[in-house]
This record gives sequence, C-alpha cells and structure tokens, in this order.
Amino acid sequence: MVHLRPVTSDPTSTMPSPTHTHVDTASILSRSLPAKSPNPSDSRKSLQSNPDVQKIELVQDDQVDPSPFKFRPVELASLLDPKNLDALEALGGIDGLLHGLGTDRSRGLTITATADNKSGAGLGNSQRHDRQPLSVHDHPDLQMPDGPHSALMEDRKRVFGENVLPQRTSKSLLALMWLALQDKVLVLLSIAAVVSLALGLFQDFGTPQTTGEPPVDWVEGVAIMIAVLIVVVIGSINDWQKERQFKVLNEKKEERGVKVIRNGVERLIDEVVVGDVALLEPGEIVPCDGIFLTGYNVKCDESAATGESDAIKKASYADCMALKHAGDCALGGEHISTHTDCFVVSGSKVLEGIGSYVVVAVGTKSFNGRIMMALRTETEHTPLQLKLNLLAELIAKIGSIAGIILFSSLMIRFIVQLAKGQPSRSADQNGMAFVQILIISVTLVVVAVPEGLPLAVTLALAFATKRMTKENLLVRVLGSCETMGNASVICTDKTGTLTRNVMSVVAGSIGIHAKFVRKLEHNQARTNANRSRSPHRNSDSKPPRDDFSIDQSMLNTVLSRPLLSLFNAAITVNSTAFEDVEKESGERVFVGSKTETALLNFAKELGWADCKETRDAAKVVQMFPFSSDRKAMGVVVKTEHGYRFHVKGASEILTKLCSSHVVVDQHGSTRSSTDDVEVAEIDGFSEENISRTIIFYANQTLRTMALCYRDFPTWPPPGVQATAIDEVPYDDIAQELTLIGIVGIEDPLRDGVREAVDNCHKASVAVKMCTGDNVLTARSIATQCGIYTAGGIIMEGPVFRQLDESQMLEIVPRLQVLARSSPQDKKILVEKLRALGEIVAVTGDGTNDGPALKTAHVGFSMGIAGTEVAKEASDIILMDDNFSSIVKAIMWGRCVNDAVRKFLQFQISTNVTAVVITSVTAIASSSETSALSAVQLLWINIIMDTFAALALATDPASPALLNRTPDKQTAPLFTVDMYKQILLQSVYQITVILLFHFLGIQILGFAETSNNDTIVQTLVFNAFVFAQIFNSVNSRRLDRRLNIFEGMLDNWYFMAITLIEIAVQVIIVFIGGTAFQVTRIGGREWGISLALGFVSIPLGAIIRLLPNGPFERLFILMRLLPKRQGGLPKVRPEVEWNSAIELVRDNLATFANLRGGRLRSSSFVVKSRQARLHDDKRVPLPSLMTMVPTLIASSIGAGWAPQSRGTLSDPARYDPSKSSAALWEGRLQIHPDTKPDDALYHTKWGRGNRPSAV
Repeated sequence: MVHLRPVTSDPTSTMPSPTHTHVDTASILSRSLPAKSPNPSDSRKSLQSNPDVQKIELVQDDQVDPSPFKFRPVELASLLDPKNLDALEALGGIDGLLHGLGTDRSRGLTITATADNKSGAGLGNSQRHDRQPLSVHDHPDLQMPDGPHSALMEDRKRVFGENVLPQRTSKSLLALMWLALQDKVLVLLSIAAVVSLALGLFQDFGTPQTTGEPPVDWVEGVAIMIAVLIVVVIGSINDWQKERQFKVLNEKKEERGVKVIRNGVERLIDEVVVGDVALLEPGEIVPCDGIFLTGYNVKCDESAATGESDAIKKASYADCMALKHAGDCALGGEHISTHTDCFVVSGSKVLEGIGSYVVVAVGTKSFNGRIMMALRTETEHTPLQLKLNLLAELIAKIGSIAGIILFSSLMIRFIVQLAKGQPSRSADQNGMAFVQILIISVTLVVVAVPEGLPLAVTLALAFATKRMTKENLLVRVLGSCETMGNASVICTDKTGTLTRNVMSVVAGSIGIHAKFVRKLEHNQARTNANRSRSPHRNSDSKPPRDDFSIDQSMLNTVLSRPLLSLFNAAITVNSTAFEDVEKESGERVFVGSKTETALLNFAKELGWADCKETRDAAKVVQMFPFSSDRKAMGVVVKTEHGYRFHVKGASEILTKLCSSHVVVDQHGSTRSSTDDVEVAEIDGFSEENISRTIIFYANQTLRTMALCYRDFPTWPPPGVQATAIDEVPYDDIAQELTLIGIVGIEDPLRDGVREAVDNCHKASVAVKMCTGDNVLTARSIATQCGIYTAGGIIMEGPVFRQLDESQMLEIVPRLQVLARSSPQDKKILVEKLRALGEIVAVTGDGTNDGPALKTAHVGFSMGIAGTEVAKEASDIILMDDNFSSIVKAIMWGRCVNDAVRKFLQFQISTNVTAVVITSVTAIASSSETSALSAVQLLWINIIMDTFAALALATDPASPALLNRTPDKQTAPLFTVDMYKQILLQSVYQITVILLFHFLGIQILGFAETSNNDTIVQTLVFNAFVFAQIFNSVNSRRLDRRLNIFEGMLDNWYFMAITLIEIAVQVIIVFIGGTAFQVTRIGGREWGISLALGFVSIPLGAIIRLLPNGPFERLFILMRLLPKRQGGLPKVRPEVEWNSAIELVRDNLATFANLRGGRLRSSSFVVKSRQARLHDDKRVPLPSLMTMVPTLIASSIGAGWAPQSRGTLSDPARYDPSKSSAALWEGRLQIHPDTKPDDALYHTKWGRGNRPSAV
C-alpha cells in the first residue's frame, strides 16, 4: 500500500519544502522531561468537592461493553466536543487517562515480540495478530490482572472503533439497470412496445390470416422491448464500470500513513487505534482526536474543524492546569483558553512544532469523523460535465419538439384518413397504425436525446484518471484533469521537482578561510580560495589572512577537537532526521529532510561521533522548528558552562546575523589542548569573503547553508522576555551569532527535465520557477532547465512583494524566475497571472503553500515530499514529485477535452441526420412509416451513444497533443472545424439516404414489388449505419490535418467496438429479418451501401481543406459561434484610474460631443463607434500607454499626484549575494540573450540594463 506520509521541512528553502517522510520526533521528544500530571485520586477528590464540576454530565453511555478499559467512547468524545478540561480532570488527568487506556506516554502501546515480528509494520497492517496480548513485563508498575494493559487489539477496535469512515455504498448492476429503466422516455417506449405486441398478437392469432403469410406482426413489439433492454444493460454496465474505477481512485486518495510510537519505536502504520501515542509534525493534518502529551512550540490551525481562526498553541495537561489555577487562562467554567489548550482535534492542521499525543477517538467517533459523515454528498460534476449536461438538455428539448411535431403531423393525417375512411382499415389495423405513429415519434425522441453526452465526459475522465494514476498522477479533483488541458502557465518549485532531491555536501567553508571540496584533485573549479578580491579596501582593517583549500576527506586534520565537536553538534543535535534500517537493502540510512540527511552523511563519512549518541547526550531546552519566515531552524541545549544555541539555515540570512566567525589554521590549531574554539570578529574583509563564497557556490547551482551558534550563561538569557514555560522568542536570541561554516549542497537535475520544459514551451505553456534558493542558484538551475530564456526576467521575492499593482501586472508576464520567494509571493504571482487571464497550475509541498495551491486553477502537491496540508489543498498529487509528470497531466487534460469534442462532432451529425431522415420520410409516407424503423433507430442509438462514447472517449494521450496552443477556458465546445464537419457530413448523409429512399427502385433498376422495396430499405439502413461507422473514424481528428488514422491502433477499445459494430450490422442484415424489417441483400447492394458509407472519409478530408473564414462568418451569423472580441480591454484587472484622471476623461468626452452636436452624443452613434472599435484588431497595451503622459500632464492641474511612488528597491537590502551589476543596479535581471530592440529595454525596468555576462 502506498502511504501519503507527512514530512518535514527543508531549512534552506523559503517555502517549507519537505523532502522525506520521517522525522525523528520520538527521539527528540524523549530528550525532554515529561511533565507530571496530578495524582488521579487527588483529581477525583477535587471533582467531588467542586459543586460546579459535579454539574458536568457526560453523554449517556452506549451499549458497548467497555471492559477491560476504564472509559466508554462517549466519555472520551465529550473531552473534545466541546473542549472540556474539567472532564479530563474528572477522568484522572492525563495519567488517569493513560492508565485507563492501557498505554504509556513514552513507549506507546506495547506489543509482544511475536506479534510484532509477524506484522512487520505494526498491528495496523495485519489482522493475524489481533489475538496477541499486550506485553507489560517491561513495566512492573503497570502490571495488573485483566487490566487495560492486557487488552487485545481486537478489544480496542470493538470498543473504540477503527480509524476509517464507512465506504459509500455503490449501486449494484441491477440497481443501475432499474434506475435506467425508470427513464420516462424509455418507459413510454416500453409501454408502446407492449401495446404493439398485444395488437400484433391479436392480429396474428386472433384474426383470420391469409394463407402462406407467416404471423409476424408481434415481432416488432418484442424486438423493441429487447432493444430497450439491450440499451439499458449496456448503459448500466458502463455506469457500473465507471463507478468501480472512481471507487478505486477514491480509495487511493484516502490512503495515508500515521506515525506512532509502539514498543518504544517510531513506526508508520495505516490503522491507528485508541491508546496509540501518535506524533505531530509541521504540515500534518491530524487524523484522530487526542490529548497532547509533550512537544515544542506546537501550533494548530483548527479553523477547518472548529471555525476558530486563530492558531491554537498546544500545551501539556499539567501546563494547562497550572495556567488555569494561576488565572492566566480565561477558562470560563468548562472551556479552557481559546489560544492554548491540550486538546488535539482531528482535521486540524499542524502549523509548526513537533510533539506527541495520545489517541482518544478514531473514525466516526472522532470530531472530524462525525463532521465528514454529516457532510457526505454525491460527487460533484466537473465544469465540462455541467456544460455538457446543459447542452444535452438543449438537444433533448429540440429532439422532443421534433418528436411532438412529427407525432402531431402524423396524427392530423391519421385523423383525416380515419374521417374519410381512406384507406380502408379495420379497427385493429387503425389501432396498430396509431401505435406505429406513437412508436416512431417516441423512438425519434429516444434517438434525439443524447444520453451518451454526459457518459462521454464521464468515461473520458474515468479512463484518463486511471491511466494517470499509472503515470504517477493521482487526481483528487476531477475538474482539474480537464482544466490542465487549458493551462497556459506553470509555476513550479525547484527542489525535488526539477531536481532529484538527492543531496550531498560537495564543498564548504569552515570559518571564512578554510575551503574544502569533495575530491579536490578533480574539482579544482569548486574552490574560490585566494580568488581576486574587490579592489575596495578598508584602510582601518588589517590585511586579510589567506584562504586555503583542502580535500573534504582531510578536513579532520585542520579542525581542533573542540571545533570538530562543535561542528558535529551543530549538524546532529539541530536536526530532525534520524538513522534507520532500509527495508529493501537492510542498510542503515538517514531518514528525513534531504538537506539534513546530506549533512548527517557528511559527518558520518568524516567519522565524527555517532549521531544517536550525540543526541542522547544533549539536553534539549527549547527547539525552534523550521519556519519559512525566518528560513532557519534552531535548538537550545544545556552545556557544562551554560547554554548553547545552534541554528542553521539560509546562508545569506544567517550570515547577516553573525558578528564573529570561527578560526581555522591551515596547519592545525595551536589551541587544540584547550576547550575553547578560537573566534574572530567579522570585519569588512570577512564580510567580503563570506559574500564572495556564497556567490561562488550559488553560481555552481549549489545550495548554501550556514551553521552558527551562540552561548548563554543562563536560561532564559538576561533581558529576554520569556513565556510562562521559559520559552524564548527566536528573534531575541538570533543575533550576535558566531559563524561555524557555510556548506555547499549539490542537488542534481532530474533526468528529462530539460525535455519536459521544452515540451511545455512547444505546447505554448510558460514555465515560471518559484524557489526559496538565492538568486544565483535559482538562475543557474533555471538556465540548465531551459526556464530562463531570452526576454525573461529574474527577480527576488522581497523585491517582488514591494511592487505596486501596476508594476506587478507589467512585470509578471515576463517574469521567469522568482528567487528567495515565500509562499505568499507565490500566491501573489498566481493572483496576478489569473488577473491577466492565464490558466495557472502551481506546485507546492509545504504547509504554507496551501493558499497558492487553492488560488491556482490547478494545484499540484508532492506525493513524496508534500505535507498533508499541501495534499489536501491540491487537485492532483505528483506521486514521484517529478516535473515531467506535469507535462503528462497537460497531455491528459487535452486528451479529455479532445475526447469530448470528438464525440460531439460524431453524435451531433448522427443526431441531425437521424432526426431529419425519420421526420421527412415518415411525413412523406402514406403508411406513416419512416425510412428507419423503430428497432433500427434503437440500434443506431446504441452505436451513436454508448459505443461511440466508449470508442472516442478512450483515446490515449500522445505527445502530438502538445503541438498546439492551449484553449481558453471560455472557449466554446464547438469549433469552426467541428461545425464544418457536422454541417457537411449531415447534408451528405441526408441527401444520399433520402435519394435512395425515394428513388432507390429507379436507381437500382428494380421492379415495383414489396420485396424490392425491402431490399432498397435494407440498403438505405445499411448505408446509414456504415456512414456512422466510417464517420466515427473521421471524427477522431479535430484539426485540419488529414491523417485520421494516427494513433488508432493504440486504442484497443476503438478497434474492438468498430469490429463489433460491423459484425452486428452484418448479422442484422443476414438474419435480422422481420424484427429489423430487413432482408438479405446481394453483393451489388453491399458494395453500394459500403461505398456510400465510406465516402464520409474522403468527404472529411475535403471538408478540412475548405477555408474556415466563410464558414466562421456563417456560424457567427447563425449564432452558433460567439462573435470574436477584439480591440481594447474594457477594464484592466484590479486597477482603477485616479478620480482626477477620470475627471479629465469626462471633460475630453464633453468636448468631443460639443464638436459633433447632438448626433455625435447620441447613444446610437456612441454604440456604433464602440462596436467598430472592438471589431478592429487588438491594439497592443504599450501603444495605448502612449496616451498616458498626456492624461497625466493634463490631470496635474486637477490636483492629482501619483498614488504610489513605489519603485523596485535595492535587493542588496535583503540579500548580500550580489550577482552582477545588471541584476543589482537594474533591480532585476533581463536575460543576456534578449534582443537589443526588445520593448522591455524601453521601460523603466530595462533602461541601462542591457545584456551583460553574469
């Protein structure tokens, strides 16, 4: 089973971009002392003595026997709905709760070794071990006979339930058939068939028969009933298959693993039970209700569950009780503070921090489970489905009107004939004639109603999503699949999406002078030791010490013992990654954030102290989890001489907070015998060296990370305002740091990324990279990927967010790389792209990416590195985190949209032809019969509805779909090429069928006999069916290219259905006989009917070669296509003119009207002028802006001044990494290959920013 697992964040990225599924939360939490809860007996005494507490009433116990546990599910549920600290106290506090549930706060549930070895991954993965009792031999204090600690796993599930919601009951095949039979039109047709059968039986067996004529009048009624049954069965099987596919998709979407502690070991399971100790990590969506045990700075967003908009901080039960008694929390009776509590609510999102909690409610008994069960609704329709449903209703109304007109016409003639007595018919014959009129009219409605239209898009989505899952694309929202076909911009992350997310330390700097490189002999270009320095010298500074380079493997020879120990602690203690055994290879590997595992591997390769031993020896006082705002993470530990604050994160951010750096001597430290680390102040030369190092590494696509520390004599530090539980704000201590070093981490590009980006450009889809890396690393990666191209712009997030509205709208279309961007920057970028009319897709993996994922038309989250919050906010999950999969999503989106259009092109032409032929021939017939009988029409209905939907909606996606521009989201369903095919194919088929129906005897040279009439009608029916079969092949092509057979052999559904249609048609002609009102025909008639059908293919080629212009004007005139909108945009999105400029505009309009008098100011003339303006070709916006200076100059007299004087500020304020004069002096960088005459150089952004080497 695939787990969509919660993961941790990457400290070097602005956006929390987690790269693995595990964090060593358990080992980190174990380093802190657990808070003791009050004695359970004392709590119960307190409860009895407090009259207010006695008023607490638990919900009436349910009928389930709770033994061997101390609590019923309703008692536990009452703790969180509403949050009730007094109720928890009544249960004995946290210790009483743990004791009653038979669990331990540090070891979790304890499972016997036998059961654990069998299950491999905990009891959640196997039912075979439910009978294994919990082992308590390691905990003598917990041993008790027949107590909750000896409870069986099946007892926990019996009493408290499982952490799953009941599956929606899907309809059986028989139920779907019954629903299909309830269609009113089919019911009416069935009733008519029964009447026809009754009258036929009466005529055949109740009246005298002419000698030699077989009794066949009853056959038509039976044939219609069988045809209706076949229509119902085939449609129901399709619906049943569709439901099965969506059921599998939904099951896959709901798969997720939960990290718990069992037997004292952290593990990932998929079946949580009450009593489990589960772990909290940033980005996780809490799967079940619980009580918080211990952790660091855990804050949850409970808005989705409780509606509370503020972040709720989680504290232990003991802390909450202390705050309550101290009066620091406004408890208000039974409710604790709205901003601090110990209740973990299912469905809430973990914003930051790590911690653990004991599970008290799962599944339908949890807070979120009850809400989800109450809110269960049927699957919503996608936008395309809604659009097609409306179209189907419109066509059904037109078909119904045609059926009513046909019935009325035939009935009028029938009544007139009945009144005149001509022709002479008996009563039963008159009854049969009436039934024939009813049958042919109802059948016409059946054919006209396009049941296959909604089916086509549903099948296309079902097949597409199933195949997308095999290509590592898990579709969560069906509508996103079709929307991706129209995507015009992709905003993508870098780490893990464009790169492999396989990181390793390949270079670095200890202090500022010692430069190390992996395999230095072969990578001399990766060291910048003694490179040319800036000519600017500070005369007050001492001459700098020379840099030196060493091989990474020799690093231990130049590091003193104290510095080596400090470096190792900075890597291992300030980390959430941990060492584990890989299941496949059995090797011990580091698991967690890829950046952190790279650092841990770096320390391990150098033979430094064991990671686990170092962590176990460290006494953690406070942790600062990674935050995208500070771009760093830290930890405070107690040392022999005080407290030490370790911090690591983005180098250009942390180095600005440093006032000193460690010193390394090339020949080894002379102070190795002391316990002190030699440090020196950072002066002008040091700042220059640090900046040059960061720039040098970044230009080689290396991610740079700084490791720093600061010592404190006491904790909390003097002068710092601490919280009630001695927690200190990060900003108060993240200053005056000492720089240990800067490491360069390599994350190579994924294979095929360059080709994928090129495919996007070929598909006219722009790719923009949003990354937390610095501008130089971002530029290097973007250049390698092909994202940064001629005419493009690079900018940094802090600069981008300072722009005003008009500046953003001017920059965004050319912006290709947004470096050092935050999730909020990404959201703003998406909003501006949407305002410009783009269809935007966005990738995200962190908790804070949720808003951007929701804002975009399609949000992609990472299946491997993505947090649960990001996955919940996304529409599609990239199971392999690969950018190339997004290109596949574009192909499949276009494939779905094309499938629907192919079906429309085929069905509408068939629909129009069948309705016209049936109506004309029935009205023209003296016997009220049409060229196509009711049974024949039902067979045609199966071909054009069910079979066509299966055949045309299942074409696989192909790279050829990328060889065109995306359609606008507002584009009509029908194009000019489609209307051409529908119109001319229908005209051809109607002409040929009517010609042979009325003149077939003469054309074929037959004598006027009933048998020859049947042969002609069989030929007409055969030609019509084969015209539909060949036209279905022709409908596979929507554009003007002539190769209609391209990719046909890849669609086995199409091939099989086409062969089935041909085989059934041949069988009908040979043995259908009276039931289908056909007869066997000879070779000449077969050749003619096949030839008439085959003409649809060359005719389709001729239609494609015809120019579109005249047809487009015709269709616009017929209002089948919307009028093309050109000219000026009516409004500029989210931008309004200043009121003074509007006053000038009104004055100019007044003068214009005065010049022309009443005529020019009349509404008719004004509308005519505006219409001509919008009919002209689109005027480029820069040309329109030439009018702005005149307006602004004129408006100054009206007292107007620019509302925003904001300009692009100097990025050096935010980032010391100066890349080039073009980037910093121009405040953005234009690609050096941009043409010199590009209009960008004539804007204020481009002046003086001509291409230059970077």
